[in-house]
Amino acid sequence: MTKEPKGIKPRLIAWEITGACNLKCKHCRGSSTEKPDPDELSTDEAFHLIDEIVDFAKPILILSGGEPLMRKDVCEIAQYGTDKGLRVVLATNGTAMTADVAHRLKDAGIARISVSIDGADAETHDAFRGMPGAFDGAIRGTSEIRAAGISLQINTTISKKNIDQISKILDLSISLGADALHIFLLVPTGRGREEDEIPPDEYERILNWFYDQRNTARIQLKATCAPHYFRIMRQRAKEEGITVSVETHGFEAMTKGCLAGTGFCFISRNGGVYPCGYLPVLAGNIREAGFKDIWDHAKVFLDLRDESRLKGKCGICEYRRVCGGCRARAYAATGDYLAEEPYCIYSPRQVRAAVQGGEGAEDDV
Repeated sequence: MTKEPKGIKPRLIAWEITGACNLKCKHCRGSSTEKPDPDELSTDEAFHLIDEIVDFAKPILILSGGEPLMRKDVCEIAQYGTDKGLRVVLATNGTAMTADVAHRLKDAGIARISVSIDGADAETHDAFRGMPGAFDGAIRGTSEIRAAGISLQINTTISKKNIDQISKILDLSISLGADALHIFLLVPTGRGREEDEIPPDEYERILNWFYDQRNTARIQLKATCAPHYFRIMRQRAKEEGITVSVETHGFEAMTKGCLAGTGFCFISRNGGVYPCGYLPVLAGNIREAGFKDIWDHAKVFLDLRDESRLKGKCGICEYRRVCGGCRARAYAATGDYLAEEPYCIYSPRQVRAAVQGGEGAEDDV
């Protein structure tokens, strides 16, 4: 029987306020289209959802899409969330950002804007985004964001197409005046394809490189959809004889690997609630049930909060509490969100001990 931990509240909510987008990104999670879905939440429904959220939690609310700037009431929604005491941020491809839009978002209380840049040059980025001029548009967008006095974050989805440019993308992010670079390891969902995923050993290499940049990059770094990073952080810190530093506040909150259903959830354009945007297992719909009721009682959320239910090597790994494996990647590979992470090359201590004929013990992680 699934146990129900008490007092768990969302710390981050990503809300796909529209499915409409002006680009045709090859890795799009939501397979966005040029026109909005007629079934998208109305402005009144959006306000009601915010009311339900703030009744029991004060998470960071990420307005995303599609392209959120294609929704005409985006500033109204942002303002309403701000007035209710939420820290509201926005994720955009940057191409529709103008000085006027940036200042209106600033006035509506938007505290940070992330711009997706998936290549260090126009050729790579535009191929990713399916639109000539997308790179130049994104760069112009970052300039308007900075000029409006809004914190800038760069998001980069890593795949085979740009893995050799990650160092240059970091340099570009710094040159643009970004406060943070968040890397996302591709999950094969929507238009994201398995053949674009980098091999597991490359995941390991990239995450170790990312760890190496933490003290010299002059920018905040965060790995997303890469729960193995929390294992690597502890392994490397132990090798160096230092105590691992995990940030637990604001935009830089880093507490564990996979937050799906524990500290994070995704809300679709028509009110569906999911553990994350890459894990298409419906927990409920806010048009049919209260958000708090879905968060507290949905089976998929309760399963994900019970680490004893993890299967395969994830279930016996000494790092399961800080990593947990990517539940979306496990689901994409097996149809079971509790299965072991298919792109992790780490061999848990119990497995190594069994091979060597000894007894395994858990590390204090």
